[in-house]
Amino acid sequence: MTPATRGAASTFAALGVAPEWVAALAKQNVTEPTAIQREALPVLMAGGDACLNSETGTGKTLAYLLPIFGRLDTTQAAPQALILAPTHELALQIHRQCCDLAQNAGAPVRSLLLIGGTSMDRQLTKLKTGPHVVVGSPGRVRDLLAMGKLKAKAVRCVVIDEADRLMVGESLGVIRAILKALPAGHQLVFASATEQTESAGAIATLSPKAVMLRPTAGPVNADITHLYLVCERRDRLKLLRQCLGAMNPERALVFADDNDTAERATAQLDHHHVPVAELHADFDKFDRKQAMDAFRSGAARVLVASDVAARGLDFPGVTHVFNLDAPKQSRAYLHRTGRTGRAGAKGTAVTLVSADEVRLVRRYETELGIAMQRVGLREGSVFPWGESESRD
Repeated sequence: MTPATRGAASTFAALGVAPEWVAALAKQNVTEPTAIQREALPVLMAGGDACLNSETGTGKTLAYLLPIFGRLDTTQAAPQALILAPTHELALQIHRQCCDLAQNAGAPVRSLLLIGGTSMDRQLTKLKTGPHVVVGSPGRVRDLLAMGKLKAKAVRCVVIDEADRLMVGESLGVIRAILKALPAGHQLVFASATEQTESAGAIATLSPKAVMLRPTAGPVNADITHLYLVCERRDRLKLLRQCLGAMNPERALVFADDNDTAERATAQLDHHHVPVAELHADFDKFDRKQAMDAFRSGAARVLVASDVAARGLDFPGVTHVFNLDAPKQSRAYLHRTGRTGRAGAKGTAVTLVSADEVRLVRRYETELGIAMQRVGLREGSVFPWGESESRD
């Protein structure tokens, strides 16, 4: 895989996006392409294979949807693009974006969601309508292809989203089976917020000519205020609750490293009457959808989640991010905190650390070029840790 030539165009129109799609984007308040979109659109619109490697929230989905939609033949009632995602929630999010883009453009593009845990009979009925774009989980898509119910002869593009998760282990075998059932000559697009050695090797084998698109990281979002609070590990749940009370966030994401911590945090917040939902990796489809709907609607103003559970999902209007467990890597910190301060809004990130984890704070500051302010809690208020206090 070779680096791509970076595009200099600063508008969607200059990048070759048709007027109806530019107008559709404007209705979604999307008027300026992001770095990954500037790089990806010329490559993908020319039909080339590519790997889109960029942080969550940088516009990777639109970067591959716009070229797909621009080439669709809506007079042909058959799937022409296949988008695979590792979780039902991410597949649903992509499907919704397809529907929104088509509706805003007034285009007769049909998108169909194919995921497990739902009625296959209903999906078989919808397949008869001839969707142009199919978004689904690999297992269900593989099964329908094997049954001959999902017709693939017109598929010209395959997108593998969260490729670092799908291009490893058992999932890789499923992906290979799907690709084997498709006609030769289709375009392959891989998208991911992170890059793993194992998945990169599998991608290179499947698509040796794929162009690696990895925009140079821009400055960290200046609209995010970065805070940290030093405490004993055993006190973190109590301090999280106190921080929520003191800051009174409109909508907050709380990240935990494991399901057990997430469960305990949710239980304690619920006990203290904080409107909270939990995105648990082991929850079934109904419970996960219920949690996301509660958070998106505002019925729950706090969502407790693990990185795995919330990965790839975009929650609008998040004002605060709390790290109940400090990420070990700066990239993971950037990935989490980037869920706030979107679209010009202000955001706040708060990380709870023990004394021996302050080194992680220093790492974030050095590697990300940010300043993190230490704060404390006193009488229900957050205050700056002044020079008169003991410094780390």
